[in-house]
Amino acid sequence: MNYWPLLGVASVVAGFALRLNPMLVVVAAGFVSGFAAGLPLPDLLALLGKAFVSTRAPLLIVLTLPVVGLLEHAGLREHAQRWIAGLYYMSLSLLLIYYMALRQILGALGLTSIGGHAQTVRPLIAPMAEASARKAAPELDDAQRERTRALAAATDNVGLFFGEDIFIAFGAVLLIQTFYASNGIQLEALSIALWAIPTAIAAFVIHAVRIVVFQYGLTRGAGPKP
Repeated sequence: MNYWPLLGVASVVAGFALRLNPMLVVVAAGFVSGFAAGLPLPDLLALLGKAFVSTRAPLLIVLTLPVVGLLEHAGLREHAQRWIAGLYYMSLSLLLIYYMALRQILGALGLTSIGGHAQTVRPLIAPMAEASARKAAPELDDAQRERTRALAAATDNVGLFFGEDIFIAFGAVLLIQTFYASNGIQLEALSIALWAIPTAIAAFVIHAVRIVVFQYGLTRGAGPKP
């Protein structure tokens, strides 16, 4: 067995240890492994190009980052905070529970890309959650602000994770079906997705209680100091 191609792994470790550009490190490691395996340069370039083309779809999320950055530069976070602060009836718990319900419903329909930490939570939900939290605790300190942001991110995770399991064509559902089939148990993907509904409901209720308890803690902390 030829172990020389493993030099590419050593190249990645060395490049990251030296804090070099990750893209250059990975490409260089590919060339190192390819040459160590005896591939000629044209075949190596063709292999790298094929790998890039076959995996370029997941990189589409990168295109949203400049757009989000421009919107934030134009004051998106500030506008979101002012808008939510003007809704006197909107509390932190109500905002996050509504968002979790929407995230679960969209995830159950397979629309998992609508929302997310980069494109929704950071520019919109987290600032709106901070503005709502200030209604319960006008003097919101840095620790409470960070916990509010973390709660907004966790709400997105819970809504997506337990919602997407209800979608019949989700990869995890098909993985479960394949696993049971390999052990002689035949299950329909629809039945697996339907049995995910009680779990999603339980997760929704449990996290909604956590949100309410968090807001109650903010309200208690906003009382007069001794």
